[in-house]
Amino acid sequence: MMRWTLLGSGTSTGVPAIGCRCSVCLSSHPRNKRTRCSLWIQHQDRSFLIDTSVDLRQQALREGVERVDAVLFTHAHADHIYGLDEIRSYNFIQKTAIPCYGSGETLAGVKRAFSYIFSEAPSESAKPQMTAFPIAGPFSLFGLPVQPIPLLHGRMEVLGYRFGPAAYLTDCNHIPESSRAMLQGLDLLVVSAIGTRPHATHFNLDEALEVIRQLAPRRAFLTHLSHHFDYEKFPPSLPESVALAYDGLRIEIPLSGEETEAVAAHLLGRSR
Repeated sequence: MMRWTLLGSGTSTGVPAIGCRCSVCLSSHPRNKRTRCSLWIQHQDRSFLIDTSVDLRQQALREGVERVDAVLFTHAHADHIYGLDEIRSYNFIQKTAIPCYGSGETLAGVKRAFSYIFSEAPSESAKPQMTAFPIAGPFSLFGLPVQPIPLLHGRMEVLGYRFGPAAYLTDCNHIPESSRAMLQGLDLLVVSAIGTRPHATHFNLDEALEVIRQLAPRRAFLTHLSHHFDYEKFPPSLPESVALAYDGLRIEIPLSGEETEAVAAHLLGRSR
């Protein structure tokens, strides 16, 4: 069994947005309060993150994230990586360096933004202890098969991730055909939908729903939501299998040992 907890479900500004007086930003409904996107995955006795949201400290305290064994990055935009310094709290607890994974380009961006973390120069202040591992294809993380999914975020190449029957695709507006082949037979799809209007680097609602229709997962959640989505009112016309995500959403994903082995064999076959 895997458990996914959406630590954050909001776009890069968060919701409420600074200075905005719209009805969603002024709403008292707790599911209209959206911190920046990040995902916490628990599998057996392991715990890892997809991205280190700028709101990571708040999210970890809220959801009780007491251990982080690894971090997987989708890309190096600020809202997805600027909570990385919070990882040092887990170094203090676990007394070991924590591995982080991402494309070579993404890890280079992380290292530019946090040069002090990856510098070998001595430091008088505590800093996160991280070990970076570039990925270019399927790999195993603590026995769990991981399939990176190449996506486009405008012209920027980013990664989504598939774990067995579940996939997480944030910050994208195009899925190449080769990646669509990796997204067949899903039980769960979490995909971004920034708003209702056309956007240069993100799927809007109609585009995200079309992706869901084509990939036909058993269930799907929309994330990276802006203040164009009012949880109390919108939208009444979503398909029955699709829902808006929210901060703290927990999803249980059955994954038997036999299924894990079959998925691992499938991914290893792809990588040859």
